[in-house]
Formats: sequence, C-alpha cells, structure tokens
Amino acid sequence: IRTRKVIMDDLADYFTTKETPNKVRLAVACCTNMCGAVHCSHITVVAIHRKIPVIDHANIKNLCEVPSTIAWCPTGAISPDPSKKSIKINADKCMYCGNCYT
Repeated sequence: IRTRKVIMDDLADYFTTKETPNKVRLAVACCTNMCGAVHCSHITVVAIHRKIPVIDHANIKNLCEVPSTIAWCPTGAISPDPSKKSIKINADKCMYCGNCYT
C-alpha cells in the first residue's frame, strides 16, 4: 500500500493537471495477472517484497484478522505467538509474497 502511495504522489501532478478521458487506475502487485489486475488498470507496477514484514504486536488485532492472515500465507510461515497474543513469522519459510501485507 505504501508503494502505491509513493507512485501516485509522484504521478499526481501529471494526471491532475492534464485533461484525461477517464480516471487513471494504478495497480501495484507482485503478480500482474491476479492482484495487479492488468486487465482493468492503466498502469501496473510489479513490486517485489524483499523484507520480512515487521509486526506491530500492540495493534495487530486492530489492523487485521489474525486467523485469516495465518491462512493467507502460502508457505505456512505465519503462526500464532501465544506469548505476545500476536503472530510470528518464520524467516526461513517466508517467500516475501506480500499476502500478509494486503
């Protein structure tokens, strides 16, 4: 999400000062076929996550649904962390797909 904002901040002047026939849609994803929605976006940027997500243990329950976040991980790198009442990420299993970011 942060990547999309940075890109739009950079492009905003160009697209807001010119007359365009339609609104411009921007998609940022690691796969342009599914999440990138290349079929319905004007600009698609392939973004690759390179770092394991930082977990905000104090606010995680307000930011996401923990069981869903665990289920979305295709490699099973995310698991419950009972000691912090949060989640933890196994760095060896994480493939940086970004499913837990979105």
